[in-house]
Amino acid sequence: MDRIVVIGAGLTAANAVETLREEGYTGELTVIGAEPVLPYERPPLSKDVLQGNSEFDVLHDARWYGERDVRVITGTEATEIDLEVRRVTLGTGETLAYDALLIATGADPRVPSIPGGERALTLRTHADEQALRATFTDAGQLVTIGGGWIGLEVAASARQAGMEVTVLERGEVPLANVLGREIAEHLRGLHEAHGVTILTGVEALEIGDGGVVTSAGRVAADAVLAAIGVEPTTELAAAAGLAVTDGVVADTHFLTSDPHVWAAGDAALVTHATLGPLRSEHWDNAIRQGKAVARAILGQDVAYDWQPYIFTDQFEFSMEYVGHASPSDSVEIRGDLDGNEFIAYWLDDAGVITAAMNVGIWDVNDALRDLIGTVVNPTELTDLR
Repeated sequence: MDRIVVIGAGLTAANAVETLREEGYTGELTVIGAEPVLPYERPPLSKDVLQGNSEFDVLHDARWYGERDVRVITGTEATEIDLEVRRVTLGTGETLAYDALLIATGADPRVPSIPGGERALTLRTHADEQALRATFTDAGQLVTIGGGWIGLEVAASARQAGMEVTVLERGEVPLANVLGREIAEHLRGLHEAHGVTILTGVEALEIGDGGVVTSAGRVAADAVLAAIGVEPTTELAAAAGLAVTDGVVADTHFLTSDPHVWAAGDAALVTHATLGPLRSEHWDNAIRQGKAVARAILGQDVAYDWQPYIFTDQFEFSMEYVGHASPSDSVEIRGDLDGNEFIAYWLDDAGVITAAMNVGIWDVNDALRDLIGTVVNPTELTDLR
């Protein structure tokens, strides 16, 4: 093949083009990105960059792409994919022919479908981070709608910047379905100890001047962040006629319903070798899928078979999580929960480890990854120290 086009200019795209060149592909290589900046990593936007502890930076500069003969078109959207003639049309009117197409369009933040929902800030892009950080003032009031990873990370960052922070959570405890009740309660207590107000069992009903109307009353706010998840960006793929459900449908080798189109990253619903169709919205997955899909495009025998991985930093709570647990799994904790130095194991009814998390104990995640899928006696589990 002589022409590869990548739609989307995020972490998946950057790793894909790097791997394509490393693996010896010498043909035309074009990346199309809607944002006006080169590809970058998103996790710092809710942590160090938002806190002002580090500067925003792109993954590679323009010289790096130039040296690898990669054309990166920024600030431009792809508006049409013609599968029959293998052509992508851009918003500028330019058309790009391809022999292989990679869809890595990412995801878009959900906007609350309530009166005034359009007033809420979201956090997905560098521009979003700048707009959110501009609201950080001493004694200012931030309300976060949603108590998931982004909602809690931003809550921690805003509180450390001197903001008064309230988190609105629909469930009984933030992240209980992911972490289990005991660890979720611990994390909630940590936030509250740092002055974050967490209101559970409440829904946002309206965003107006100076606050949010909730099912439990009005909460004052100078700024409101909607952190209620994302939707995969699939409109372009769907309009082209590709199979789309909760993401662009792809097989274990990232190939879509068209033999010349692959999909990876946040926008892709890829068939995991053991877990089935799975769409992951995390940093590690973007990197791994970017590298793997590049090799798949070149005809190498690769498959989506690694365990999902996530990490977070919130006050003294720093963790790595590997695997894919179910809310019905039991949780075994080993170590010092109160001191934020412990390991948690998730086990299904058959005693199989489905996931594990290390908090404040480092250089053990590879060992935990090796345990996923094995049957253990819970009495033999330790904190690996």
